[in-house]
Amino acid sequence: MAQAELIVSSRSRVGKGGAHALRRVAQVPAVVYGKGMETTPLTVDPKALKKAIATVAGWNTLITLKGDGPFNGKVVIVKDMQFSALRREITHADFQAIDLKKKIHVMVPVHTLGKAIGEKEGGSVQVIRHELEVVCLPTAIPNAIEIDVTALKIGGVIHIDDLKLPAGIEVPHDVNFTVITVTGHKEEVEETAAAEGEEAKA
Repeated sequence: MAQAELIVSSRSRVGKGGAHALRRVAQVPAVVYGKGMETTPLTVDPKALKKAIATVAGWNTLITLKGDGPFNGKVVIVKDMQFSALRREITHADFQAIDLKKKIHVMVPVHTLGKAIGEKEGGSVQVIRHELEVVCLPTAIPNAIEIDVTALKIGGVIHIDDLKLPAGIEVPHDVNFTVITVTGHKEEVEETAAAEGEEAKA
């Protein structure tokens, strides 16, 4: 469980004019919202924000806001960030205040472990879902969903129902979707031939 503190301040001027004024002094606009509290406009130092989320948890880092306002002491996660098109600098941030005793929905990256048998045979591991929606307590958010692919041969597939998730972690789903598969040359040739056959019939 990665944690950080972040100093923020309230802002009264909103809209494009206020945002441009903040960026001229190396600050960016942000908002914090959550159950039982009003949405509050904030000002944040983008460098401090980058440092706060420079953990293994990334956006899922539990950040305690510090400053003069109703947000002081609130634990939040980054819900959204906007970036400039050219320099990829932060231009806006959304913080969601959370209750450490209540489960939340977050996106967690998928990491593969090991080298698949199919790779040794000339195939390639394809991660179909690079992130999974996870429901758990904020203090139990995993840094990643790690999946062992060593036993996968060419054509092998890992579905969501195949995963053994840590205790207290749920991935809500209605369909048993594919998370990872191993493709290979033979499979690709067969798919190409099938496609060409369909085109010939058309």
